[in-house]
Amino acid sequence: MTKKPPCYIIYAKHKEILIMKVILLKDVKGQGKKDDVLDVSDGYARNFLIKNGLATPATSTQINSIKISRAAEEKRRAAEKAEAVKLAARLEQMTVTVEIKTGETGKLFGALNTQAIADALEKQGVSIDKKKIVLSDPIKSVGEYTITVKPYAEVSAKLKVVVKPAK
Repeated sequence: MTKKPPCYIIYAKHKEILIMKVILLKDVKGQGKKDDVLDVSDGYARNFLIKNGLATPATSTQINSIKISRAAEEKRRAAEKAEAVKLAARLEQMTVTVEIKTGETGKLFGALNTQAIADALEKQGVSIDKKKIVLSDPIKSVGEYTITVKPYAEVSAKLKVVVKPAK
């Protein structure tokens, strides 16, 4: 005889409805995301969610482990954001000089791309991914520009870029 997962009963319109707590193992459209703890009807849980490997019956130890992992994830995100804020403050103080080939009129051959700016930052000791550098307009001539760098989702910094002709 198989052991039934833990359920509880609610009464609705003179009927008993069995409700089961489940932990989602994958994102389920219309229900929730991975690691969410849900109360669903017993039949839906056993016949669809658990059977298809989308959920598992919730136990107190699993719920506690999810809470602990969420707290650790939140702490890691806070540390990443704090590091990004420090990097943004450092970038606000910096000026990056990029030397690139130009024509006689001071126009660039093509445009200055984010990879060139990331390489110039790397030479100054700041490692940043080129995808985090935002150019509102392409830089196509020699001069001084202010660009935006987004080291983290909610953190941005203004960076001065000086474009000089290569010798």
